[in-house]
Amino acid sequence: MSFKRLWAMFYARNLEFFRDRSALGWNFLFPFLIVAGFGMIFGGKDYAEYKVGVFPSQYESVSVSKIDLPSGFRETSYIKFIGFKSFEDGIEKLKHHKIDFLVKAGSKEHEYWVSDSSPKGYIIEKLFKGSLLPDGKVVAGKREIKGKEIRYIDWLFPGILAMNMMFSALWGVGYVVVRYRKIGVLKRLNATPLTAFEYLSAQILSRIFILMFTLAIVWIGCSFIFSFKVEGSYFDLFVIFFTGGICLSAFGLVIAARGTSEEFTSGVVNFISWPMMFLSEVWFSLEGSSRWVKLIAKLFPLTHMLAAVRKVMNDGAKLADVTPELAVLVFMTAMSIAVGAALFSWNK
Repeated sequence: MSFKRLWAMFYARNLEFFRDRSALGWNFLFPFLIVAGFGMIFGGKDYAEYKVGVFPSQYESVSVSKIDLPSGFRETSYIKFIGFKSFEDGIEKLKHHKIDFLVKAGSKEHEYWVSDSSPKGYIIEKLFKGSLLPDGKVVAGKREIKGKEIRYIDWLFPGILAMNMMFSALWGVGYVVVRYRKIGVLKRLNATPLTAFEYLSAQILSRIFILMFTLAIVWIGCSFIFSFKVEGSYFDLFVIFFTGGICLSAFGLVIAARGTSEEFTSGVVNFISWPMMFLSEVWFSLEGSSRWVKLIAKLFPLTHMLAAVRKVMNDGAKLADVTPELAVLVFMTAMSIAVGAALFSWNK
């Protein structure tokens, strides 16, 4: 091995990167945006690690001083109290792991509900009982959740699958096409009878095939280990994942429409994929978050795909029940394909 040649390639590659002002600027700007975004969402006084539902309450945002709960529990740090008008509203959120604990305000028996499969619920239950031990006796009255309880892994699994599809679609279409343009592959294809529409269509079809094939393999393997429960139809899930996969691939098509800088394209993909992953309820629920956060989340196709998948998988919903989510995905797909086709260039 020649270290002289190694150093020459190392120097040339670094020189190429620093001469690309867009990529250089983006590599400084992107970390700042991520830190700033997380700071605004999670770094404020309203941020809480645990979410406790309180009923009855007329307001979603409950003032701590006005909650009729034990003072020791009420004043515990990192707990956000979310109000619900009725028990039915609160228990529905608890079943779907959108809150960690549910308690009835003003109850003499200190009635509460908690999911036994929730790690955070276990911690909150201990804190709640600890606040009721002035004389060493537990006076809280735990009530059972009626109906079928959803395991946390059953709620999380669709998010992991969707996240994997998102990264595969954005990188597999957006980044790869830009790389092909950079090394001159697209320029050579432009000299053939192949049209831009045919090329882009082939890219999307190829990617959706890979996405669905990977999805099936991962689903079968994980289900063999964890025995996931599917309340709805597997065909309905296939339709939702297929529609969502096309939409995510179309998003990648917009990224691939122009540009020859792999570094800048990488920054754009990260800028889209990471906020989408954190705001689309892949890992955690946005229940109790600010309204503007929820509005931004609805701009991402991953949000609507996950909402539809979880309705079918966890609640047994039919395709007719998730028509709004599918309609949004179809609309986003059509817009992305139109924009990508209009902006696409073989060379630029």
